[in-house]
This record gives sequence, C-alpha cells and structure tokens, in this order.
Amino acid sequence: MLVAVLAGLALGGAGANLRTARRLAGAPEVRVGTLLDARRLPERPVRVAGRVRCRDPLHVDGDERLVAYHRDVEVRLTGGRWRSVERLRESRSFELWDHDGSLAIDPSSAFEPLLTIPSIWRGDPADLDEPHASAVRRLEERHGARAAEARATTRTLNVTDRLLVLAQASRREGGGGVALQPPRGGYLITNLALHDTMRLLGGRHRRVAAISVIGLAAGVLLTAVGIIGAAVAAFIGL
Repeated sequence: MLVAVLAGLALGGAGANLRTARRLAGAPEVRVGTLLDARRLPERPVRVAGRVRCRDPLHVDGDERLVAYHRDVEVRLTGGRWRSVERLRESRSFELWDHDGSLAIDPSSAFEPLLTIPSIWRGDPADLDEPHASAVRRLEERHGARAAEARATTRTLNVTDRLLVLAQASRREGGGGVALQPPRGGYLITNLALHDTMRLLGGRHRRVAAISVIGLAAGVLLTAVGIIGAAVAAFIGL
C-alpha cells in the first residue's frame, strides 16, 4: 500500500494527468463520415478525427483565425502561490469535417485545459499592461505582499488544425441526424497527434511519470497479494 501511495504522490508531482490520457487513448477513433453512416451509434464516447471549418472565426494578432482562445494571466506574490488576474475564454462554434460530412462542435463546452501546447510568457509584473497592472496592485494591497513574478499561459485552436475530439454521439430529436455532445467533464479537444497528446499529458517529467506508473501498478499488485495471503492464512487458521 505504501508503494502505491508514494507512486501516486510522485505521479501528481510530475504533472501527469493519467485519467485524461486514459479517457482519450481508450476511446475508439472514428471518422466523421463513419458516424453519419452508422445505423447504430456507439454507446460510449468516441475519439472523432476531422478538420475545422468555421465561417466566423476569432481574429487574433492580425492573421490568426481561431475557434478557441484561452488565456490565463497570473502573478505570484512574495512567499505565496500563483493568483489569477485574468481568465479569458473566447470561442466560436465550428464544424468538424472530413470528406464524408461534418458535425457541429461548441468549444465553449470543452474540458480545460485544452490539450494543446501552450504559449507561456514569464516576466516582471511591472511589464504587465492595463487592466492587469491595476489588478496586480489590488492583489498587493489586499494581501500586503509584493508581486514577485508574472506569467501568461495561452492555448488556442486554429482553423487550420486537424483535431481529435472525445465526444458522445447521439441522434437528434426526431431522428434528424447525428449530433456530438460533450461527455461528462466536457469535450476533450487536441490539435496534436494522439502520441504527442499522450506525451503532453505525461507532464513535465515524463520519466518520473513512467516510473511512477510502474510503481503504482506494483503497489496495487503487492496490496492484492497481501490481501489474498491474509485471507488464505485466515482460512487455514480456521
């Protein structure tokens, strides 16, 4: 049991998200056209592959056309933890399509964080512009501490991306075709290949995460063996 607990703690410290990785990798992958032609839809969520088509994308930084733009600006107070000064979420509904058809997705119902490679800026809180600068001053006054560091984390989905989306397929009311609904917790959306997404979900220290998974499995096995041994000993004692 102790081995399993220590492995679980190490896994958390490595930043790994095994539950999300298991949900995404464990679902069967299907094309959009396959769902549209299916007589019977899968009962469990599926990993749908397709490209983005959006008539009214977000326009960011001039030429970028996006369907999702997530930005978190945070500051770390001296001797304290990171605190949020901005949580921006903008999105546009789009169609996930292949050559056999398309299905609508509303990324406002996506699981967070988006499974994309984030753009991260770190710097001096004094470099932040308004309204962030005012928010930092209010935090400093409220907590009686100076802001020591700032960071901004941005995740995006572009109209040129090929996506994998974990979704629940269902029939529209009245039998009017197929719809993709967010599974519990929201759509899992990535613009990376599956193996790259697994590496991303492995956290900052993937080697530690891999060793921790092995340790966790060994801990569970040892615990099971111990329970069985205790049961056998108790039975023999009777």
